[in-house]
Parts: sequence; C-alpha cells; structure tokens
Amino acid sequence: MIQWVSLGSGPRPVPQPVATPLVWATAFGGAMALVAVLNALVGTDRPGLALAALSLLSALLGVYARFIAAPGTAALCWLFLNGFAIPPAGVLTWANPRDTFWLTCLLTAALTGTALARLRQARAAYRRLTAHPPPTPEPPDWPRPH
Repeated sequence: MIQWVSLGSGPRPVPQPVATPLVWATAFGGAMALVAVLNALVGTDRPGLALAALSLLSALLGVYARFIAAPGTAALCWLFLNGFAIPPAGVLTWANPRDTFWLTCLLTAALTGTALARLRQARAAYRRLTAHPPPTPEPPDWPRPH
C-alpha cells in the first residue's frame, strides 16, 4: 500500500479544509433535509425563510470548505430551494431577478463562511507562531578563546 506523507516537518499552523466532494455531499443531504423539515413545519409559501436557512447552511459548510467548493455548494442549495421550497414542488423554474438574487445570496454566504474561517485560522496560526518563537541554539563551546 502506498501512503502519502507530508515532507514538511512539525505541525501545520493552518488545518486542511475538508475535501470538496464531501462538502458537496453534505450540502446535498443537508439542503434536502432542511427543505423537507421546513416544508413540513412551515409549508412552501415562505421561501424567504428557506433562503435564510439554506444561506446559513451554505455559510456553515463554507467554514470547513475550500473556496473552490462555494459555487457548487450554492448551486446545490439553490436546486433544493427552487425545486422543493416553492410551489410547484418538484419543478425547477427560473425567474430572473428572484433566482439570480437567491444564487447570489447563497454564493455570498458560502464565500463569507470560507473567508471568515480562513481569516480566523490565519490569525490563530500567526499567534501560535509568534507567541513562542523557536529557541535559538546555544553557541558551541568549541573553539574556546584563550
């Protein structure tokens, strides 16, 4: 078995984001479950509530994802918002101003979550690296001046 190992030494100051396919799978399952729960509790006549909930889901997923995952996360959430959170359920439609706004909101939420997570991780890494600078080695005893 081949095992890939990092050639860097020491702990990484910034954690690795979650793999993009895993983020998209979570967006698919989370959006489906969220829209199903909202439809059962509130109904399909309140798309603003569904948009807010899916935007929150996009931002939360963005915290753990790479920037490249944001468009796919937003698109998956939009598919469930458009297809199942507004009547007629199960039919994808495109109403230009509304759906453009929804996609923009979902994409902005995902990008904002990712950007905030990267800033938080960079600040924490900077504090870790500057709080305890590596010890400087003692000068050798040899050669001794006479």
